[in-house]
Amino acid sequence: MSDAPRVTITYDNHIAHVRLNRADKMNAVDQAMIDAVIAAGDEVAASDARVCVISGEGKGFCAGIDIGGLGAMIGKDPNDLLMPRTHGAGTTNQWQEVAMVWTRVPQPVIAAVHGVCYGAGMQLALGADIRIAAPDARFAVMEMKWGIVPDMGGMVLLPRLVRGDVLRRLTYTATPVSAEQAEAWGLVTEVTKDPQAAALALAGELAQKSPSALRSAKALISYAETHGADDVLMEESRVQASLIGKPDQMEMVAATIQKRAPVFK
Repeated sequence: MSDAPRVTITYDNHIAHVRLNRADKMNAVDQAMIDAVIAAGDEVAASDARVCVISGEGKGFCAGIDIGGLGAMIGKDPNDLLMPRTHGAGTTNQWQEVAMVWTRVPQPVIAAVHGVCYGAGMQLALGADIRIAAPDARFAVMEMKWGIVPDMGGMVLLPRLVRGDVLRRLTYTATPVSAEQAEAWGLVTEVTKDPQAAALALAGELAQKSPSALRSAKALISYAETHGADDVLMEESRVQASLIGKPDQMEMVAATIQKRAPVFK
């Protein structure tokens, strides 16, 4: 096993940049990567970063689960491995947490995807708020290839993005699709030549927004995806009342009127 960290994190201009760092294995997910990705999500959540970008080093974003990891499960009771809710305040197991931790990170998260984005890697990318892909990116719900089903949060995240027939085709066939097709189906936000540069540029733009409003908007959108209209309307009002007149909101108003960059404390 390489001594290099599975994930690296840098902070610059209020942006956290999380990089999968197993390029020699196409950033395939082994136990060390699982632990590192979850730890990175927890670290970013606790930081004062305003936006987060996730990318992969080397030739691809993430090739999926390291097959050696599947072999390590042979002879063990799957229920003992999968059923305990060990993460996410008792809502996820460790594999699900790889993707779901990013949905709970309070800052907006942008995934910059190039090359392969398969299986575990695709579900990790689905945990981001926004996915920007290179033209060469390829996406696959790969689990059916190994006789299993998506179990890393995909069945929570995919139905929010794609139609039921698309979800079924992706799941049943395990066939990779192009970035262009992924964009047409709603898996990808946009396709651009340099997704990392585009993601960092977007992150820089968001970092100039009110930090409290960004976090509140992410939480409100997540709430709206899982609650009925009456509850969402009430939550809209509650969140808005918590923002109006507060320092971040007043600074945004002043900066807009004065045509300058905002300065948040």
